Amino acid sequence: MNRVRGPLLAMIGFGEAGRAFAAGFGSVAAHDIRPMPDCHLSPGPALAGAEVVFCLVTADQALAAAEACAPHLEPGALWLDGNSCAPGTKLRAAAVIEAAGGRYVDLAIMAPVHPRGHRTPCLIAGPHSADALALCTALGMDVRVAGDRIGAASMVKMLRSVIVKGIEALCAESLLAARRAGVEEAVLASLQDSDPGFDWRARASYSLERMMAHGARRAAEMREVAATLRELGLPDAMAAATARWQDRIAALALEAGEDDLARRIDRILGSLP
Repeated sequence: MNRVRGPLLAMIGFGEAGRAFAAGFGSVAAHDIRPMPDCHLSPGPALAGAEVVFCLVTADQALAAAEACAPHLEPGALWLDGNSCAPGTKLRAAAVIEAAGGRYVDLAIMAPVHPRGHRTPCLIAGPHSADALALCTALGMDVRVAGDRIGAASMVKMLRSVIVKGIEALCAESLLAARRAGVEEAVLASLQDSDPGFDWRARASYSLERMMAHGARRAAEMREVAATLRELGLPDAMAAATARWQDRIAALALEAGEDDLARRIDRILGSLP
């Protein structure tokens, strides 16, 4: 373990977000749920001596990661849970970390991690926000405090995702059907006329790329969004449907390929059962 700008850092989860953050931090110890090159096979070695732990797994593994790592945490270690989870899930993870002597921080990553990496805008919340803000600022991160209550940051993330991931699912449902019916150009033209400040062709192509590359992770997030809505006593129909579309596209295991909307649509249509 190398010292990085003061505190000793560990990364739990070494996928797209974990690697993007680690590249900005420098040398960190890492553990991933899935075996990957240069990652420890168990969390113990990665967490030994770590003063700060970033947990960046998938939404459906956030609580399991906290439970697996809690016995190995150093007393007083900051646990920054950057997973896209419902506030209720984060509260359960916080209870596990705090019971083990760690200090839990609700971290919400508010934009794609590329190209900004560890400088991607984030929100933090919880009783240890002041310490986390000082740490993140020293690491060069772009962080704002959402509140002193765990779940305040994740609530913003969850409800934002209703729109962001929902647009992806709507683009897929509309334009796959429009392409099959031979009217996609007319649909796109109508959308562009209605909202000229929004590049619908570019947005639709990007939306399909996100679903093709990261649909499984996004589906897990949207199930947490649905849980958030239910926790608020509201219907979750849109979030649940978005999760199904994300799962469906991810299950095709397709490469997004070049940035060409028609080709991406045809690739998906050619693989749908």
